Amino acid sequence: MINCFIPYQGAEQAKETILGLQASAYVSKIFLMTTQKDAEALPGTELFLVKNLTSTETVRAIAERSDAAYTLIYTKYTQLQLGLFAIERMLNIAQDSQAAMLYADRYVQKNGKKENAPVIDCQLGSLRDDFDFGALQLLNATVLKKAAASIQEEYALAGMYALRLAVSRLGELVHINEYLYTEVEQDIRKSGEKIFDYVDPRNRASQIEMEKACTAHLKEIGGYLAPQFEKIAFDKETFAYEASVIIPVRNRIRTIKDAIRSVLSQKTTFKFNLIIIDNHSTDGTTEAIREFEGDDRVIHIIPTRNDLGIGGCWNAGVHHELCGKFAVQLDSDDVYMNENALQTMVDAFYAQNCAMVVGTYMMTDFDMNEIAPGIIDHKEWTPENGRNNALRINGLGAPRAFYTPVLRTVKVPNTSYGEDYALGLNFSRHFQIGRVYDVVYGCRRWDDNSDASLDIVKQNAHNTYKDRIRTWELQARIALNKK
Repeated sequence: MINCFIPYQGAEQAKETILGLQASAYVSKIFLMTTQKDAEALPGTELFLVKNLTSTETVRAIAERSDAAYTLIYTKYTQLQLGLFAIERMLNIAQDSQAAMLYADRYVQKNGKKENAPVIDCQLGSLRDDFDFGALQLLNATVLKKAAASIQEEYALAGMYALRLAVSRLGELVHINEYLYTEVEQDIRKSGEKIFDYVDPRNRASQIEMEKACTAHLKEIGGYLAPQFEKIAFDKETFAYEASVIIPVRNRIRTIKDAIRSVLSQKTTFKFNLIIIDNHSTDGTTEAIREFEGDDRVIHIIPTRNDLGIGGCWNAGVHHELCGKFAVQLDSDDVYMNENALQTMVDAFYAQNCAMVVGTYMMTDFDMNEIAPGIIDHKEWTPENGRNNALRINGLGAPRAFYTPVLRTVKVPNTSYGEDYALGLNFSRHFQIGRVYDVVYGCRRWDDNSDASLDIVKQNAHNTYKDRIRTWELQARIALNKK
């Protein structure tokens, strides 16, 4: 009933995986996908040569050879250890649910230690090309063939991603909430070290292809938005200040002074202030902020409420009577890179007639030494297609700045993760998002960052929420297009 496809580098790498698959009576054929011209097949297997494991060409080769009812694809070179009757369980659920594709929770072996590695449900808005399905997926072969045939673009790197999107248009992607196998984890970096991979310049070629595949998918399902935007009249309302820097903070005694100084050192042609929402700090942060209250530009707010996340603190700052025309982000553990950052961000609103501006940042350590592989400029956000590609990427860059009248209307979700991303998606539905390519922001990475090292449960919660944000936005865009 099943044809299996696994990456192949040699007998030592694949032997145990093949034996595990051959132990199941439901496995018909095992195909070895290799990029090595001199590779030799193992007994009971068939070998075929591919240029790239993730290309459209490889997808078509798999579809052509899938002559059983189901197709099992393993995506890693490391050993696959199947759980007891795992294949039988996947088959039973496939037949009961009539799913187009199934994937399961699994164990991950890191440094010789086995850990739980649950995955999350796939939603309409689960468009991230790095969505974690685990390394093992079971597909209905009929659906696989139709999906492969529907991919028009010749991708070298985004073929498997395009396949997954095409399959989702034909049927349901079912998450089995059971631990059915073990895979060996190769990337053992902390979560905070992985989150910027999609803007690593070394991954640029892949990201361009992923964007094409996602854009094609959005057009197929009616969620694509053409580059046509509402115009903004910036003189429509009067503000005492041209700009306000907003800093929500709780217990950042080690970094808050640096952040404040970087704001107060800004040189501008306009009036600005700094609104700090101190969310009931207990570590001396409150007293540190008070050291700056002699400067009349500093507004120190301690909310009366005790239920505010970062987004709620933003709402408190933006709705303050002295908030300026433009609200500009600064996290409490980051700094502006130079004294012209605020001027640069505000100028972009007028030059590009946009409701939101996304800046360019440099990732640094606590002492401001560069640690990123180059400047992170988020080329993924372009005037032509940024509003669509925003549904694929997992963030929009920093700093972010907003036209206050629109932000006051939209409101910030009262969460402490993903709130800025939700705003970017909402704003981009109607308005242009401006870009600043000068480095204006220093994103400091250190052990106390809120996302420096998250366990799998927290990572899954964050990703589920961002997928939910994307789902709501995609539903809104589909409805908008229907109008």
